[in-house]
Amino acid sequence: MDSLLALMQDPAAWIALVTLVVMEVVLGIDNLIFISILTNKLPAEQQKRARRLGISLALILRLALLFTISIIVQLTTPIFTAFEHGFSWRDIILIAGGLFLVWKATREIHHTVDAADHDENGSDITGKVSMTMGAAIVQILLLDIVFSVDSIITAVGMTDHIAIMFIAVICAVLTMLVAAEPLSKFIAANPTIVMLALGFLLMIGMTLIADGFGYHVPKGYIYAAMAFSALVEALNMLARKRRRQ
Repeated sequence: MDSLLALMQDPAAWIALVTLVVMEVVLGIDNLIFISILTNKLPAEQQKRARRLGISLALILRLALLFTISIIVQLTTPIFTAFEHGFSWRDIILIAGGLFLVWKATREIHHTVDAADHDENGSDITGKVSMTMGAAIVQILLLDIVFSVDSIITAVGMTDHIAIMFIAVICAVLTMLVAAEPLSKFIAANPTIVMLALGFLLMIGMTLIADGFGYHVPKGYIYAAMAFSALVEALNMLARKRRRQ
């Protein structure tokens, strides 16, 4: 406790903490979009519970990974070379997560575009729900492992204090917990936003794959593109609203 109090009296520690919290919240946007789209396919009475359970388990997972930070850091060590690039376990995790995200986003885009076999609630024409809570939680945790490993490795490069990392992760996940419900309702109420969000996930998946192969795309470019697309869609929504009025 004394060491934590002493750490909080250091201005550099506060700067590192604020920077890490902002970084974790920004990186959590990707995860939050995925969670919102995934849980919106569940029956209405299960959606809120699934979001809270998925994000809570994600918090436990991230905190557990922080306890193994010495192992996480070693994941950047190359284990084999192919295509003139040394692949580490981090690269393999990013490529696997990117492929999963591309597959999932493509599948959801197909379901959204070709609605012949599905209704607006994500159920098929026989009334069966296309997603169960267990499947949704498992997919949330699988993707969170990918984002967690990447964010922890980035955090290690910004600070050596484990306490700051713990506080940053807790603050970021609590922000996700608060924002999950309104974001999910907003996505569900605006069908065009669903396609835009799926496009974001597709882009993020391709970015993860590129990063895994050694082609790093600055996160600022990705989020700038997302912000610009969201702004254009907001203008479209405003225009549609005024036309209806």
